[in-house]
Amino acid sequence: MIARFILSLGLLLAALPAWADVNIQQVTSASGLKAWLVEDHTIPFTALELRFRGGARLDAADKSGATNLMVGLLEEGAGDRDSRQFARALEELAASFGYDLSDDFTSVSAKFLTENRDQAVALLRDSLIAPRFDEDAVERVRQQVLSGIMSDDKDPRDIASRQFRELVYGDHPYARPQSGTAETVTALTRDDLIAAHKSALTRDRVYIGAVGDITPDELAQLMDTLLADLPATGPELPAAAALNLPGGVQVTDYQTPQSVVLFAQPGISQDDPDFFPAFVLDLILGGGGFESRLMHEVREKRGLTYGVYTYLADKDGAQLWMGSVASGNERVAQAVQVIRDEWQKLQEHGVTQKELDDAKTYLTGAYPLRFDGNAQIAQILVGMQTSGRPIDYIATRNDKVNAVTLEDIQRVAKRLVDPAHLTFVIVGQPQDLPAN
Repeated sequence: MIARFILSLGLLLAALPAWADVNIQQVTSASGLKAWLVEDHTIPFTALELRFRGGARLDAADKSGATNLMVGLLEEGAGDRDSRQFARALEELAASFGYDLSDDFTSVSAKFLTENRDQAVALLRDSLIAPRFDEDAVERVRQQVLSGIMSDDKDPRDIASRQFRELVYGDHPYARPQSGTAETVTALTRDDLIAAHKSALTRDRVYIGAVGDITPDELAQLMDTLLADLPATGPELPAAAALNLPGGVQVTDYQTPQSVVLFAQPGISQDDPDFFPAFVLDLILGGGGFESRLMHEVREKRGLTYGVYTYLADKDGAQLWMGSVASGNERVAQAVQVIRDEWQKLQEHGVTQKELDDAKTYLTGAYPLRFDGNAQIAQILVGMQTSGRPIDYIATRNDKVNAVTLEDIQRVAKRLVDPAHLTFVIVGQPQDLPAN
C-alpha cells in the first residue's frame, strides 16, 4: 500500500507548488484587523477566506436556526440590489462568494480577479454589512430550510446525528440542529435575522486568510473597507459542554434495512501536548481509510459494512473521538462488538512499530496534497488561526508527526482510549440490540 501511495504521491507533487516554501505574512490594517497572507502574483486572482467565531451555538433555544437562515440570506439581496440584481452583479464580475455555517463558525469565502477586485469587495461588503432580508427572499429561503428539515426527519443518518447530539450535549446549544426545527424556523421574524446578523459577524471574532495577487498594503486596505462597519464585539459565547458519554448502546427504532451507527468517547484538544500522538493513533485505528484497523476487521475480514471510520472532533466547547458505520440490521450487532473489541485491544496493547511507521509515511506524504489551490490554502491559513497554530505551522507540521515515537503512542493509548465510555447511538432495527 505504502509503495503504491508513494508512487502516486510523486506524480501528483510534480504538478504542485513548493508547499514547504509557502511564505505566510501577517498583515495588520489601520483599524487593527489582522490577516495571514500568501502572495502569489503568477495569475491575477485572489482567494479570500473569513471565519467568524460563534456559529450556530449563538442561537437561543427558541430562535434555533436563526443564524442558519440569516447566513442563507446574505447573498439574497444587499445594499441597493435585490436578490436577482445581486446575482447578476456577481456574475458580471466573474467572482464567486460562498457562505457557510457550523456549530462554532460562520464562514465566508470569496474569489475574484485582480481587475475586478474593488467592485467585488464592494459587493461582498454589501452582503456582510447591509443584507436586505427582503420579505420575498426570507420566505423563499425559509421554505428551502423547512424542506431540508422535513427531509432530514426521514433520513436515518440525520436522525442518528440528532439523537447523538441530544444524548451527548444535553441542554447545551450543540444539542440543537444548526438548521433549527420546523417550529422555530417558522416562527423566525425579520428582527430575529437582524439580531442574528449583529451577533454572528463581529470584528473581534474574525479570522482572515488571503492567497493570490494582492500585496500586504492592498490587503490591509481591503480589510478595513470590507469589515470596518461591522459591530466591534459580539455577545458572550456559551460555556463548554458537559459531555454525557455513559457507554453502552442507545437504539432508536426506525424502519430501514440498514442501521446507521454513530459512536464516540471523550476526545482531546489540539492544544494538548499529546495531540499529535493521538492524531497518529486515530489514523491507525479508523482514520486511515482502507488501511485502518477498523476497516480491516469490520469490512475486509468480516464483510459487515462498506465503510467505517473515526476522527478527532475538536469543537470550541467539546472534544470527542468519534466514528461512524452502517450495516444491515442482521449484522450491525456484530459490527458494534468488533469495534468495541478493537477499542479494547488498542487500549491494552497499543500499536506496532510498523503501524506507526506506515501512518507517519502516509500523514507526511499526504499533507502537501492539501495545497492544491489558492482557495484551499486560504482555508488552511484560517484554520491554523482558529486552532491557535503558529504562523510557521505549515513548515513544522510534518516534523511534529515524525517526532511521534512508539513510546508516545503507547502512553497516549493508555491515557486516551476509553472503552468504558465508548457510546453507540443506532438508528434502525438492529437484531440483538433492542431499542431503548
